[in-house]
Amino acid sequence: MKKVIIALFAVALLLLFVANIVYGSVDIPLPGVIDVIMGRECSDVWRLIVVETRLPQAVVAVLAGSAISVAGLVLQTLFNNPLAGPEVLGINSGAGLGVAVVMLLVQGPLFAGAMGLDGYFAVLAGAFIGSLTVISLILLLSSMLHSKLYLLIAGVAVSFLVSSAISILNYFATSEGVHSYMIWGMGSFSGVSLSQLPLFAMPVVLLLAITLLKTKSLNALLLGDDYAANLGVDVMTARVVLLAVVGLIIAVVTAFCGPVTFIGLAVPHIARLLLKSSNHNYLLPATMLAGASVALLCNLICQMPGESGLMPLAAVTPLVGAPVIIYVLLRNRDNL
Repeated sequence: MKKVIIALFAVALLLLFVANIVYGSVDIPLPGVIDVIMGRECSDVWRLIVVETRLPQAVVAVLAGSAISVAGLVLQTLFNNPLAGPEVLGINSGAGLGVAVVMLLVQGPLFAGAMGLDGYFAVLAGAFIGSLTVISLILLLSSMLHSKLYLLIAGVAVSFLVSSAISILNYFATSEGVHSYMIWGMGSFSGVSLSQLPLFAMPVVLLLAITLLKTKSLNALLLGDDYAANLGVDVMTARVVLLAVVGLIIAVVTAFCGPVTFIGLAVPHIARLLLKSSNHNYLLPATMLAGASVALLCNLICQMPGESGLMPLAAVTPLVGAPVIIYVLLRNRDNL
């Protein structure tokens, strides 16, 4: 049954990927899209839209959705908390602060689509330092706060603290810097061009591969540190590696796509509820496929205004993720 559900996730992913290629703000008939994909003679404008815009956007959505969902699953396992996620623990906010420092303190339009290679690496470094700083702080607090609820409250407090720092940076920044950060903060899977796609894809694929290699450690840590140590798992090393991977995932996705909220928190629960299992041998690939599918669905919803423009990704992902989180809260109200 678990393999059937994973196969269904894969089918949903394929159908949504095709839908993202076919549907967009510019109306291109299905035969025209097929002509572009098959390399037949067709309109140069159609070819530009499909190959240079929709295809990279769909690939970025697949990779970002998979990666951020896996990051959420890893955090829930490491902290043994169903509401642990990049948003709740303030890790997304930390990455956002790192990006804010780069965009608001460095003069110039450093935002997706307008910055060069140096700008991307600067934003990526800022996001990684910010996310890793918050992860370290949350890890320290988790050793001091043994209550799941208190840890979540601490994460929310860290988010507010980071938001305050970002507001102060906005106050002292130039109008160009504030505009750049505002555009970035809306979130989008369309900020990575076809030529820039390898810069995004290679680190994400590598980080996902590392996580898949840590499946045994995740299953052992799910049962507690003592049990994992008895199975021969180096608990400290596993935690450090996994937290570093999470920090890098959030940094890469946040730097290229802006804040992608709720997906990392909600998707692992969707996969877990459908599989009815916490075995990471099945849960991890299911989460990757489900995360990619949800991201593609959100990207389709962003296209709904059509010629009127695109909706911000940050306005769409809560519509999908928030109901799942409310359900999880109600289901675990006695354990938090």
